[in-house]
Amino acid sequence: MSFDGLFTYVMTHELASVLNGGRILKIHQPFLNEIVLTVRARGKNEKLLLSAHPSYARVQLTAEEYENPSTPPLFCMLLRKHLEGHIIEDIYQKEMDRIIIFKIKGRNEIGDLSYKHLIIEIMGRHSNIILIDADKEVILDSIKHISYAVNRYRAILPGQPYIWPPAQGKLNPFLCKEEDILKQIDFNSGKLDKQLVNQFSGISPLFAKEVVHRAGLANRITVPKEFIALMKKVQKHEILPTMITGNQKEYFYMFPLEHIPGEKKSFPTLSKLLDAYYFGKAQRDRVKQISGDIEKRIKNEIDKNKGKLEKLQETMEEAENSSIYQLYGELLTAHMYAVQKGMEQITVENYYDENKPVDIPLNPNKTPSENAQMYFQKYQKSKKAIIHVQEQMEKAKEELLYLENILQQLESAAPKDIEEIKEELAEQGYIRLRQKKTVKKQKTQPELEKYEAADGTSILVGKNNKQNDYLTMKLAHKEDIWLHTKDIPGSHVVIRSGNPSEETIEQAAVLAAYFSKARASSRVPVDYTKVKYVRKPNGAKPGFVIYDHQQTIFVTPKAELVAKLKKRS
Repeated sequence: MSFDGLFTYVMTHELASVLNGGRILKIHQPFLNEIVLTVRARGKNEKLLLSAHPSYARVQLTAEEYENPSTPPLFCMLLRKHLEGHIIEDIYQKEMDRIIIFKIKGRNEIGDLSYKHLIIEIMGRHSNIILIDADKEVILDSIKHISYAVNRYRAILPGQPYIWPPAQGKLNPFLCKEEDILKQIDFNSGKLDKQLVNQFSGISPLFAKEVVHRAGLANRITVPKEFIALMKKVQKHEILPTMITGNQKEYFYMFPLEHIPGEKKSFPTLSKLLDAYYFGKAQRDRVKQISGDIEKRIKNEIDKNKGKLEKLQETMEEAENSSIYQLYGELLTAHMYAVQKGMEQITVENYYDENKPVDIPLNPNKTPSENAQMYFQKYQKSKKAIIHVQEQMEKAKEELLYLENILQQLESAAPKDIEEIKEELAEQGYIRLRQKKTVKKQKTQPELEKYEAADGTSILVGKNNKQNDYLTMKLAHKEDIWLHTKDIPGSHVVIRSGNPSEETIEQAAVLAAYFSKARASSRVPVDYTKVKYVRKPNGAKPGFVIYDHQQTIFVTPKAELVAKLKKRS
């Protein structure tokens, strides 16, 4: 685990150095398990993110923008009541646990000085954000309610006394000397990293493996020395926040991890590191929660269309063999004199193929003429079937392309984009929306993703079909440059310039590739042309266009560049 007790120790110091003495101006709860506080400190507004997400729990300063709900949740309203306008007096860690406490002072309704503790417990799926009345040591509320039925040791409920999570009885690594470490480790048992995790508080497997790796030949001399050396670096805050990318997996820590191979990128602060690491990850998880069963429904529709195409292909192959019926009809007509009613088969010469003999099945109940007509009718019916099957196959392919495009949009959508995708699927008859008893709002234009190229040129991205149609067919100027991944489902991208630089085209192409089905690929082909060469055929599905006069550029999607272009905007 990257966000271990040691990481919490350093993060607490980072937060305290920025926020201590700051005033809480605003409080928002953009998502179920996350709180964002705007704090005025040292003449600057800072955004503090508190997350109790089961997979992405953390505390950090953030530069990311969050969409807030129109109606704040109850926990958010309670935090506003007790904390807005109050001062963060101190930020500290509970021993070496992944628990950060914000000591906040202010005045209550009658003007008396009061203290509150905002406690963030970073414990995986058990993570929580808890507001405590410091004087009474009673819980005012929490972002997650836990009853005694769930946890016999303690309940996290309004009105209950706050009890710290149970102590694990491990040693504080900052207070240990080399001889203390030697007493805790059995070098004959092996698995030294696991022994370090089990004996010392705040130590994660990630840190323990790094100690053993740096020790080289792990023994009673090298392991304690490396352990103490790394602990001193942490205690003195001699860190270099680093993200490591390798083997299709990413890691982060307060300093470079030598035991993990891969590309390493450093950041000036832990918070900037976490913004980069979680860019898109937490959002993708939120989208999955919001979209509910839509993704599953779309995948089922894709499977249905693939099955339909297979059956249509079989029908097409059968229909294409229909030329034999025409041959039988013509040969029967030419050899009518030799056919007798009651015959079940006749062998005739095929004058189309060097007079080779051909066996023709007959209906004994039909006359020679009726048998010939039967084969001509079968031939005509098969010809019509081919036309019908071709039409059905085209429709199935078109629908399959549309559904794969929707699936890609769900993968790259922000939470605010989901509602538009739901509306579109309802309009197309794939889902039914629940009727909400609300005042009908005036329709607003889709909100597009905005980016800024290195030279300041504006770049707009559509994240779903409603946004794509609005961007390309209504908003964009005919001389603007339009981009889309070549033959790959993806977003419409528009450069607000008729003559952008090559660098801007490349950056816009990276955006097009990133917001496409080829996000994880390299050398993705992206077409670009002027908007005036992009057209929407009559009756085409949402988001579908055709274009010409295009050029193609090959780029590799980079999340880091996408985040940078977003930040510039």
